[in-house]
Amino acid sequence: QVQLVESGGGLVQPGGSPRLSCAASGFASGFAFSTYGMSWYRQAPGKERELVADISSTGGTTTYADSVKGRFTISRDNAKNTVYLQMNSLKPEDTAVYYCKAHRGYYDRWGQGTQVTVSS
Repeated sequence: QVQLVESGGGLVQPGGSPRLSCAASGFASGFAFSTYGMSWYRQAPGKERELVADISSTGGTTTYADSVKGRFTISRDNAKNTVYLQMNSLKPEDTAVYYCKAHRGYYDRWGQGTQVTVSS
């Protein structure tokens, strides 16, 4: 089954620019990574999980939450089965656990999340 492992989180100063990665594996024959849409979500303490960014299977279409538009960039490398989230100009309110999700039709799979804390 599909497995997703996020990395790249940690303690970041305001204004910092970390890049999160999500490495995917376990795809069944005929259902390669390149056939899945990929998303990044985040969940801050006491808040609901929210969609941060999404990228289509080919990478040709991306969408962003208004709160991160212009600061975050989602991308993917289908040859490496990896999706990235480049985060720039981080603010304290970006502090959250960041999750990646693979989705294809009615199927979706979540990673375990990586903590990003923005603080001086």
